[in-house]
Amino acid sequence: MVDTEASGQAEPSSVVASVLYRRGQPALDVPIEEAGRYAGNSGGLLWIGLREPTPEVVRQVGTQLGFPHRAIEEIIEPHHRPKVMEYGPLTQIVAITVEVAHMRPIFGETQLLVGDGFLVTIRRGTTGGHAQLREHLQSLPELLERGGDYVASALLDMLVDNYLLAITRMESGVESAEQRFLLHGFRGHDVRKLYRQRRDLQRIYMAISPLAEICRRLAHVDIKYFDVETRSFFNETADRVTRANEFIVSLREALAFAFEAGIMIGQTQQTDITKKLAGWAAILAVPTAVAGIYGMNFHDMPELSLPYGYPLVLGVTFAVCCVLFWRFKKSGWL
Repeated sequence: MVDTEASGQAEPSSVVASVLYRRGQPALDVPIEEAGRYAGNSGGLLWIGLREPTPEVVRQVGTQLGFPHRAIEEIIEPHHRPKVMEYGPLTQIVAITVEVAHMRPIFGETQLLVGDGFLVTIRRGTTGGHAQLREHLQSLPELLERGGDYVASALLDMLVDNYLLAITRMESGVESAEQRFLLHGFRGHDVRKLYRQRRDLQRIYMAISPLAEICRRLAHVDIKYFDVETRSFFNETADRVTRANEFIVSLREALAFAFEAGIMIGQTQQTDITKKLAGWAAILAVPTAVAGIYGMNFHDMPELSLPYGYPLVLGVTFAVCCVLFWRFKKSGWL
C-alpha cells in the first residue's frame, strides 16, 4: 500500500489513499474507479482520502458510492463553518481546520463522509494529514473493525489536538503582548497589533465552537451509520472542543486586561508628567513675578534706594523657590 502522506512523495492526483481494511487480511489498495464494488459488500472498511480534490474526482467517488446529486454538490462547495448533514447513503460532517503560521491563523476544512462500509475524508486548505492516525489504526486492527464512525470520531479528536496546538502558539503572542504593554505601555502600532490578535482569536472561536454542538448531536441523536457504542467518543470530543473554546476566551480576556493595564500605566505616566510640569511652573512663577514687577521701571519702588536691595530681592526669591521645591518634592510631585 502506498500512502503519499507517509512517504512524503509528491502526489499528482488528489487521491491520497484508497484502502480496504478487512479483518484478518492485509490492507488492499482499491482504485476509486472500483470503489463501489467494495464499499458495504466486503465486510470491511473502505477508507478513501482526498486532498484538494477537483469536482470531477468528487463526482467520480460519489457516483461509485451512490451519493445523491445534492450531496455531491454540497461536498464540492467550500465551507466556512462546521456542520453535519444527513443524506440517504451517507452522513456528512464538516469541520474547520486551524493552523498558525507567523502568528496568524490559517483556516481550511476537513469533510468526513460516513456510510455503509466506507469513510471518505476530504481535506482542503490544510497541510496536516491523516497518515499518523492511519498508521496507528492499522497497527490496531480491532479499532478499524469498529467502523467508519469510530474512525470519524478519532479524526475529529485529532482535529481538536491541532486546535489546541494552534491556540498554544497564539498564546505565546498574547504573553508577548502582555509583557510589552505592562512594561512599556502601548503605542499606536501595538494597539493595532493587539486588535488583530483579538480578531484572530475571535475568528478561531467562531470557526471551531459549533463543532462542540455537532459532536454532542452525534453523541445523543440516533444517526444512521453511527453505532451506539461510538457515541461516547463524540461526547468526549465535544468536551475537548468546549475546553478549547474556553482557552480562546481566556486569551481574549488576557489581551483585554493587558490593554486596560497599558492604558492605566499610560495615564499614570501622563499624570506624573503633569504634576512635574505643574510643580516647576509654580516654582518658576515666583522669579517671573518678581522680575515682572521690577521690570515696570517705576521711579519709586521698594528697595531701589537700599544698597543691598538687589541681593536681598534675589535672596528672598531664591528662598521662596527653595521652599516650593521642598514642598513639591515632599508631596511626590517632583
